[in-house]
Amino acid sequence: MNRLDAVSSEYFPNAATSLENDLILHWYPRRITHRFGRCDSLLELGLGHGFTAKCFSAHAERHVIIEGSPRVIELFRSNHPDSPARLVEGYFEDFDTDERFDVIVMGFILEHVDDPGLLLARYRRFLKPGGRMYVAVPNAKSMNRRLGLELGMIDDIYSLNANDIALGHQRQFCRDTLRGLLHEHGYQVLHEEGIYLKPLPLGVLKTLPDLEANLHAMLKVGIDFPDLCVGLLMEVQPV
Repeated sequence: MNRLDAVSSEYFPNAATSLENDLILHWYPRRITHRFGRCDSLLELGLGHGFTAKCFSAHAERHVIIEGSPRVIELFRSNHPDSPARLVEGYFEDFDTDERFDVIVMGFILEHVDDPGLLLARYRRFLKPGGRMYVAVPNAKSMNRRLGLELGMIDDIYSLNANDIALGHQRQFCRDTLRGLLHEHGYQVLHEEGIYLKPLPLGVLKTLPDLEANLHAMLKVGIDFPDLCVGLLMEVQPV
């Protein structure tokens, strides 16, 4: 079996992690397109749940997506037969092209791969001069994880929890470690923001009578507080 297929069940409908993943994965692509508007070419790493493809295809004349799991590609094609995106099956580490892109998106990718620095170094050459890369990752130091550490639910702020394992995560990032990795591999950070300021466990949030309104408020408020958010989003370009 393809090793990515082994964790692909979390990218199918009704997965245990779906409510908050759906929320975040519908939100952060709009924050990215808000930054660049429209572009001629966009390269995206990973299909994931397939939510981001529609947004990015609507803002790019040419949209290329690399995906390593045949099961995820099959699901996407069955659900989105009219998608204009070009799908390339293969591992990110093996991808090569003579094409150069205005925008590259690594949305919740670096926590999955064996060597995130290798990807950052490799994909620099696929950017056009002046092109931008957008990197989103989970935040180890989010408010909810800080509370979990204080309550003894995790033994270290960078520990992987059950949700991480289900999603195939290999590591956690924080704002400092992500910035350090980006600088190490020749990028400057142009903009950064938070994704989803979550003050309480999901089980508690679900008891609120106005859950949806609260969730969207947490997304909007979180923009200005990256250190405490569930996810981090950075816009970068090569130095």
